[in-house]
Amino acid sequence: MAKQWVYSPSKPTPPKITDRLKAEVTQKAQALIDTVLKPTYVQPPPENPQFNYITDISAKWWRSYFYFSAEYAVPGPNAIAPSFESKFARLTFMGGDRFTLSFMRYTGEWVELYHDQSLDECLEAIKTDAWFHP
Repeated sequence: MAKQWVYSPSKPTPPKITDRLKAEVTQKAQALIDTVLKPTYVQPPPENPQFNYITDISAKWWRSYFYFSAEYAVPGPNAIAPSFESKFARLTFMGGDRFTLSFMRYTGEWVELYHDQSLDECLEAIKTDAWFHP
């Protein structure tokens, strides 16, 4: 079989995020984490832990993505590491004040469920939609 060249256009550059919008997203996400997610999902460690359990929930920016992640403790003498982090929700900045909201599938790929939403709509979906729970 002969090899041939194929045109492969580059990806479009993502829109730039203003510092004001980054600060607003970080502040509102932290409020959601502190008032809803942590009280619901971070519980005291069990007396005799046999399975992984959530010890913390956090959020951070990476390029034009804003990730929500949960830190899990790994009990037991055969644990490779004492803890690990697992991302469970991702906001992708689309431009203006619009975002796309995705969840992490068990296969490791992001699945987009909400497209072209406001920040408040995305945070409400993380709060209420079971797809975005850690």
